[in-house]
Amino acid sequence: MIKIIKRFFQILIILLIVTIIIRSFFLAAYKIPTGSMKNTLLPGDYIIINKAEYKLSTPKYIPFTQIEIPYITLLNINKPKQNDVIVFKFPGKKYGEINDENFNLVKRIVALPGDTLEIINRNLFLNYIKMASPINILISNSKMISGGIKEDGIFPNIQNWNSDNYGPIIIPKKGNIIKLDLKNISYWKSIIENDTDSSNVSIEGTVININGISSRKYQLKQDYYFVMGDNRGNSLDSRFWGFVPEENIIGKALIIYWSVELDTTNQSKKSFFDNIRLKRIFKGIN
Repeated sequence: MIKIIKRFFQILIILLIVTIIIRSFFLAAYKIPTGSMKNTLLPGDYIIINKAEYKLSTPKYIPFTQIEIPYITLLNINKPKQNDVIVFKFPGKKYGEINDENFNLVKRIVALPGDTLEIINRNLFLNYIKMASPINILISNSKMISGGIKEDGIFPNIQNWNSDNYGPIIIPKKGNIIKLDLKNISYWKSIIENDTDSSNVSIEGTVININGISSRKYQLKQDYYFVMGDNRGNSLDSRFWGFVPEENIIGKALIIYWSVELDTTNQSKKSFFDNIRLKRIFKGIN
């Protein structure tokens, strides 16, 4: 009997170690909380994230917690691509309902570093070429906001842009040297401060300081991406809070492993099994 118990705990420890390794280096789980990615992902979908799609790195968090720890990249594998659906750490401290810098989001990459992006009457243009929309995209039926009309909360707030007519804007790219002045520092400040963990920008009169040193130029240390939700009319994305630094990307959305209906309108009439969306389980994410 003692041997059986001992063997059981040995197996349990091995499974725990394997689980920690998989979660730390290769896979993670994420629950879809909102409808910003309809119809690709629905509220109540549970997805698997491939953390090793782009790079292999040591854990950023203590396993099973949100406590950050120092990490290093062990191997660069792929670069994020246009139309990849990614999970990433929110690149800021606060925006609207998002008030947590450790908050994770899921969106689709629509523009890569160095691209020029523009939205004209809800149509996406990259490098001045009109792009085809993903097959599952959900277009809003609300009244369109005309070009030149400024919408509250749009990034950057110095432009008369809105979520339906936006840009053109150039996506920052690693190695770009940015010339800074008092007119554009309000635009670049948050980007520079997200560029590395230690970047800090302050303005004293006419002097722009980066990490305490007077500077009139800055070279970007990493690539940036522009992301949007597939539910274009109901998504808090790069149009509102800006670019996603590559370091913030956790991984690529891989597959839906579980899905339940979260609409409580007729909840009292449904059993637990009725709420399970069987057709979505093990569905790939494109």
